[in-house]
Amino acid sequence: MHNYKSETQLDLDPDFKLFFEDFYATSDTPDAHEHYVTYFTDDATVVMASKSVKGSEEILALRKSMWEKVSSRSHNPIKIFPFGSYSDEVMLYGTVTYGLKSGGESGLDWAARAHLVKAEGKVRMDYYQVYLDTGAMAK
Repeated sequence: MHNYKSETQLDLDPDFKLFFEDFYATSDTPDAHEHYVTYFTDDATVVMASKSVKGSEEILALRKSMWEKVSSRSHNPIKIFPFGSYSDEVMLYGTVTYGLKSGGESGLDWAARAHLVKAEGKVRMDYYQVYLDTGAMAK
């Protein structure tokens, strides 16, 4: 079983740490498109490399497009860096490995910036930006 636990140096809301473990597990589940969207607020902004989307419908379309050329993905979120103790804004660092539908495997390092909100006892992101080397996918 894959482990989605991350290290953190500062105090991080335990709900946020669990949120990211669940989020990356869902990110790696091919048919969890609708569930993936529930990790974001209805008006969230998501930026993946050079593509920016806003709102649930656009996030769902982006999520589906991310699975067009890959048959599997495996995130390894290594570290979470809160902007301060118990901050609702964090930077993350990790690696991801892709199984390609055309055959073979590809992987790269990534970083992300996330802003989290708690509403009705549930943690969600209203902003999520992923930084990655898109040229690494062409290898």
